[in-house]
Amino acid sequence: MGSSGFSWKLKDHPKLPKGKIIAVVVLDGWGEANPNQYNCIHVAKTPTMDSLKKGAPDKWRLVKAHGKAVGLPTDDDMGNSEVGHNALGAGRIFAQGAKLVDLALASGKIYEGDGFKYIKESFENGTLHLIGLLSDGGVHSRLDQLQLLLKGASEHGAKRIRVHILTDGRDVLDGTSVGFVETLENDLAKLREKGVDAQIASGGGRMHVTMDRYENDWNVVKRGWDAQVLGEAPHKFKNAVEAVKKLREAPNANDQYLPPFVIVDDNGKAVGPILDGDAVVTFNFRADRMVMLAKALEYEDFDKFDRVRFPKIRYAGMLQYDGELKLPSHYLVSPPEIDRTSGEYLVHNGIRTFACSETVKFGHVTFFWNGNRSGYFNQEMEEYVEIPSDIGITFNVQPKMKALEIAEKARDAILSHKFDQVRVNLPNGDMVGHTGDIEATVVGCKAADDAVKMILDAINQVGGIYVVTADHGNAEDMVKRNKKGEPLLDKNGNVQILTSHTLEPVPVAIGGPGLAPGVRFRKDVPEGGLANIAATVMNLHGFEAPEDYEPTLIEVVDN
Repeated sequence: MGSSGFSWKLKDHPKLPKGKIIAVVVLDGWGEANPNQYNCIHVAKTPTMDSLKKGAPDKWRLVKAHGKAVGLPTDDDMGNSEVGHNALGAGRIFAQGAKLVDLALASGKIYEGDGFKYIKESFENGTLHLIGLLSDGGVHSRLDQLQLLLKGASEHGAKRIRVHILTDGRDVLDGTSVGFVETLENDLAKLREKGVDAQIASGGGRMHVTMDRYENDWNVVKRGWDAQVLGEAPHKFKNAVEAVKKLREAPNANDQYLPPFVIVDDNGKAVGPILDGDAVVTFNFRADRMVMLAKALEYEDFDKFDRVRFPKIRYAGMLQYDGELKLPSHYLVSPPEIDRTSGEYLVHNGIRTFACSETVKFGHVTFFWNGNRSGYFNQEMEEYVEIPSDIGITFNVQPKMKALEIAEKARDAILSHKFDQVRVNLPNGDMVGHTGDIEATVVGCKAADDAVKMILDAINQVGGIYVVTADHGNAEDMVKRNKKGEPLLDKNGNVQILTSHTLEPVPVAIGGPGLAPGVRFRKDVPEGGLANIAATVMNLHGFEAPEDYEPTLIEVVDN
């Protein structure tokens, strides 16, 4: 029994046998949308995934992977890999990132918490620095939350504020950065009228400055560090609107990849380097692209790049970005407490687990799947394998990524009979989709399909079961659309490419020689979402899910 009076022991499912090897395959960024030339999954040769669809409605269906189904504030909020894998692993819906921040800002609780009290100690003599993505995309941050935080911080004693902006163009249309900067400048001007010394201090494009993830390329963080902390960058401007407009004039420039810049005064001196005694808040709520900066800001012992200066600051994240590393140690909003995940239950009930992906999504099938928890539940029962991602190139250059290598590891794990569950993430649809390169995304989708085939062939060999699904949409619609659903054109008559996730549902397919006769998808869970998949997988392992889990998607019909 746990301290809270529940047992880790799962009840046996009355009609489903134990002992089958189950492959859980998550195709990242693989939604279901109308077939057309901008649907890379449709354009690509994907015979394996096409064959699974023939099992509809008994063995193939769609589930929701965005909005309230994954704990986000509204159904206008696109899903993402973090909340998607949280839901897949936890089997329940938890209020997530943006929603937690919204609640804390609306109630004013954010200003009463330990995190805010900690940074507030710097307001008297130091500067408050806010670093994050300037966007209303709602995936990593939201402009309205930054606006509320600026207002609240100034009302709670911040006299000198510097904002270090990262332009988006990935979760929102390329080119929207200019409007966001103008909005922010307008807000800062109002604060200055009230006697607060508030201005933008530095900036750069999110994929080139600061927002790398999974330690893929520390140079990205270093470029940000040089501008934000040291006040040094190759481009210097008197104001940020001019900076973004000017840097966007370069050939092939886009918001995601703008070079770093600093704002300087009339003497050419940076207006807002981070100094001893200052406070810093990273205002992104999503974790993955803030962890590396958090390490640079917080760790005394740090060898990833030469920081030149390591200022003594009070640093807080909007949320805690890594629960296992306790990073950062101070944060403004407490994370969702995700307990009793399906992975932990299954390990407690003897399910030996193998999980694998490449670097860019490895954390998703491990850390996020396990409720934002690093490490193993039981090292004897689990093995997690990370395949290094390509470094120093954009993913459209090598769109096959490591799909084949991931599939080979999964195949070998299945054929070894050492594991009861083999779980993978195939990142191609998402990572290549984010580049906006349609031809490359088509290649990536085919590679993912080939990988699925290799895994399902292995499942066939061992008499196992497969569950194939996705965490959110992306590659299935690569064009911006108007309200009628028609592609939007730019001023030159070219279609506007969509680089973000979508609001589309995702498939889930079950099958394999080990699937008991009579198993089919229920008809009475039409609104099913990603969180329903955990109970489904538990059933296929021969167990009933805990009572508070979202209901299973399957039933067993007596033949």
